[in-house]
Amino acid sequence: METKQRCAWCEKDDLYRNYHDNEWGKPVYDDETIFEFLILETFQAGLSWYTVLAKRENFRKAFDNFNLKKIANYSEDKMAELAEDSGIIRNKLKIKATVTNAQAFIKVQEEFGSFSKYIWGFVDGKPIDNQPKTLGEVKATTPISDALSKDLKKRGFKFAGSTVMYAHMQATGMVNDHVVDCHTRK
Repeated sequence: METKQRCAWCEKDDLYRNYHDNEWGKPVYDDETIFEFLILETFQAGLSWYTVLAKRENFRKAFDNFNLKKIANYSEDKMAELAEDSGIIRNKLKIKATVTNAQAFIKVQEEFGSFSKYIWGFVDGKPIDNQPKTLGEVKATTPISDALSKDLKKRGFKFAGSTVMYAHMQATGMVNDHVVDCHTRK
């Protein structure tokens, strides 16, 4: 059986390998998926991505299948209910930020026609391919993630620091940080 060469970070188990092989670094242009990743990245702040990924289906169920308009209108009661849901990360500030971010996301859509058009504008509409030889060459932030973070915060987004936004850029394929010998590049 042939073993695929992958980025070393994903070799923990099948959950990580499947995510790496099928999602991470693949360009995403639809607002629904971009919003899903934004929610997940919000909850990842300060935690491992694996923790969030392992709870992804619980998040999907708890947050109405990542329905942007529903989340933007969550009541205090709904947020309190989410804070009691053991299937997700029960951080009240992150739950509140998700509602705030949904509202801000809608405003960006109204201004730019789509959130995708807005966010991809930071990389001139095409992925940046860093071609790292090792994981040690992969950055945690860049001047672009700094600028994106600053602009999102100005627009009212929460938990949108530069590190979180760079991870979001990697997840949605705005940046390709697969190491050069990774099979996904073939």
